[in-house]
Amino acid sequence: MEFLTGVKKREAVGIQEILKGDYEGRTVKINGAIHNIRDMGEVAFVILRKAEGLVQCVYEEAKADFDLRKLKEEAAVEVTGVVAVEERAPYGFEIRLRSADVLSEPDQVLPMAVNKYKMQTSLEARLALRPVSLRNVRERAKFKIQEGIVRGFRDFLFCQGFTEIHTPKIVSRGAEGGSNVFGLNYFNKKAELGQSPQFYKQTMVGVYDRVFEVAPVFRAEKHNTARHLNEYIGLDFEMGYIEGFEDVMAMETGFLQYTMELLGREYEKELKMLGVSLPDVSRIPSVRFDKAKELVSEKYSRRIKNPYDLEPEEELLIGRYFKEEYDSDFVFVTHYPAKKRPFYAMDDPADPKFTLSFDLLFKGLEVTTGGQRIHDYKEILAKMEKRHMDPEDIASYLMIFKYGMPPHGGLGIGLERLTMKLLDEQNVRETSLFPRDVTRLEP
Repeated sequence: MEFLTGVKKREAVGIQEILKGDYEGRTVKINGAIHNIRDMGEVAFVILRKAEGLVQCVYEEAKADFDLRKLKEEAAVEVTGVVAVEERAPYGFEIRLRSADVLSEPDQVLPMAVNKYKMQTSLEARLALRPVSLRNVRERAKFKIQEGIVRGFRDFLFCQGFTEIHTPKIVSRGAEGGSNVFGLNYFNKKAELGQSPQFYKQTMVGVYDRVFEVAPVFRAEKHNTARHLNEYIGLDFEMGYIEGFEDVMAMETGFLQYTMELLGREYEKELKMLGVSLPDVSRIPSVRFDKAKELVSEKYSRRIKNPYDLEPEEELLIGRYFKEEYDSDFVFVTHYPAKKRPFYAMDDPADPKFTLSFDLLFKGLEVTTGGQRIHDYKEILAKMEKRHMDPEDIASYLMIFKYGMPPHGGLGIGLERLTMKLLDEQNVRETSLFPRDVTRLEP
């Protein structure tokens, strides 16, 4: 009988092991995919691609016990060689090859040159061949940075006393209402894919005070724009015992400060590869919704067409205004009109036409929506009555208010949008691993 006692130590080493250890002149085993082969005649460079980055290997026929011709690009291999210092190589070292074992090799020639620094292909081609195009180092760098954003979100909120939760995505009713839901036949019952974890994270405030979730959300909007996806990753949190919705905005500011510092410290290689300059988030301006529209109208001579909504062009101009006037890439726009917010948004006591809510714009694009929620049972029933809503439709949600809830608020951040603007991409599909939109269900 055999027993497993934990993670098995592997003979093959990684890039970080070599960098942190005393490996110069030592023979090591390392594995990876063959990213590129540059045959220079007497010498050839075999570049291995690992999760950590690229490793330069040097092939010399007189010193290696295998034929270079047996290696193909994108083959998975395990090689043995001697570590040598080489400042011109990635990470400052190279492996001088002695032997190589081919673990698997491609059946066909790749349909695109993923080993090029920049792939000269269209977005559509890259998305159609996503399992291949994601092997490109720049494509990989985008999603390492996205990893850092999620790490920052989790780590920061844990430090602030939040509990991570996991809520259902098959629901009986969407939190936002409206027709933009994906309907399901759930064992002969009507169900939907969740538009938001809103009801559940509010419920859990009554349990843990502060909660967060990183999970997909679904919107059946028939938009085919550069800023919309039908499935995206939401970074959501909800916090109780707040003094006002400004507490939620302050918490998001703290998250951004923590995350930008984390990215600068631990993702420097990817940021440099993509030419990304991290924004200054030491202070983020805040402006009322109606005031923002006035400022843009006056400075850019743009007539206010709809006093109760922000059009994409207005968001761009608000972003431009606060960049020009305050050198800020971010701006909180507060006090959105009540008619543009869900029923659970708390109205502004000073003027019920507006709500104690906000959006965060990043370089002119909305990346966050949040605010204070109604926590009083009678108040939420009254607002539902004004909107001709039937309390029986969401009885399980209203239960939490019957038995007492603290003042609370929260927000939802679109991960792909935030990543898109951070990387200065022009299409949100660039920052979705396998985007789902009105035309795309595969790969």
